[in-house]
Amino acid sequence: MFGKKSKINLPIPIWLKFYLKFSKILKNNNNVTFEMDLPKDIREGETLPVESISNFLRSKGFNADNLSIKQFPSGFSNLTYYLKTDDNELVLRRPPYGADSLKGGHDMFREYQILKKLKTEFSKIPNVHFYSDDQSVLGVPFYVMDCVKGYILRPGISQKNAPDSDTMSGIADSLVDTLVELHQVDLNKNELMNFGKIDGYVKRQISGWTKRYYHAKTDDIPEMDFIAKWLNENQPKESSSSIIHNDFKYDNMVLDPKDSTKVIAVLDWEMATLGDPLMDFGTTLGYWMDKNDPEELQIFQLSPTTLDGNPSRNKLLGMYEKKSGKTIENPTFYYVYGLFKIAIIAQQIYFRYHKGYTKDKRFSMLNIAVRSLGIMANQAIIKNRLNDLFE
Repeated sequence: MFGKKSKINLPIPIWLKFYLKFSKILKNNNNVTFEMDLPKDIREGETLPVESISNFLRSKGFNADNLSIKQFPSGFSNLTYYLKTDDNELVLRRPPYGADSLKGGHDMFREYQILKKLKTEFSKIPNVHFYSDDQSVLGVPFYVMDCVKGYILRPGISQKNAPDSDTMSGIADSLVDTLVELHQVDLNKNELMNFGKIDGYVKRQISGWTKRYYHAKTDDIPEMDFIAKWLNENQPKESSSSIIHNDFKYDNMVLDPKDSTKVIAVLDWEMATLGDPLMDFGTTLGYWMDKNDPEELQIFQLSPTTLDGNPSRNKLLGMYEKKSGKTIENPTFYYVYGLFKIAIIAQQIYFRYHKGYTKDKRFSMLNIAVRSLGIMANQAIIKNRLNDLFE
């Protein structure tokens, strides 16, 4: 299906080499550390109406006295706010601004329902309290859940600010354990089978993400055109069915404050569904940079997987196979799919910035991230492997 391994390397574009030099200047001010995840002041243009939320909380039986609102600033999709009252610490999730410009996604009711029904079978999620589509409160649907406090391993953390190698290795091990645990949830419990359809899942994903890419396209990127065609022509059959997270990476895990190698909660379930667990693992692989990947392609590293103690993509594959009892016959397909999907998520976010629906400057260079991910995926196809793609 995938052909012989090749010695051909795609050239790294000159413009990306220049951007690397520019990014190193910016990184001199990098202060990302491994610490308890704390909310910050709300970004300009993303404030919430305090009085409306106070009244709504009271209508649901919560004490809203002395309500204060802050924002968790990380993440690129649904907006996440911290609500503190005299009695409670809660989290509110709502769609991003400009979400209605894109087709699909940001279904707050679906995210709420998955969390509510999955909680009894998979303990590592926050308790959810209520969902509302009352336009008089925020003007958009939202839901409220408990705030789970712990460490979150964010992208951009430097080696000097990171956990030591043994701790990092333990966190990676827990990441795989947690993903396998999710994939082994009994679908016959609590109506979980109602969250998707496994027959034709792979085909729907390739077709759906391809359509989303062209709907949100802003630049001509030949690599993305090639990947879409290759994925369509090399689809495997579904391996099995499970609840899948669809965006499983380090900064969607909350780590225990008393033992940071243990996962106590998984966040960001907006893309969760019933699907093929190997496609879910492919997304995790797509976020996984190796130490020897070209430095130019590590600029937009979306998960701190090159820190000391992390396994390589090949070793991560072996860990998942051993813990799950599954053998993945064609890992290149799932890795390329993961890169393709992540690139399209970045493209959709850049599209909102490009159109002026959001002014968050973090999004201004995501079109370059799309190109970088496209180069990685093309090289994986050429070499038909996960590691040492440019050697």
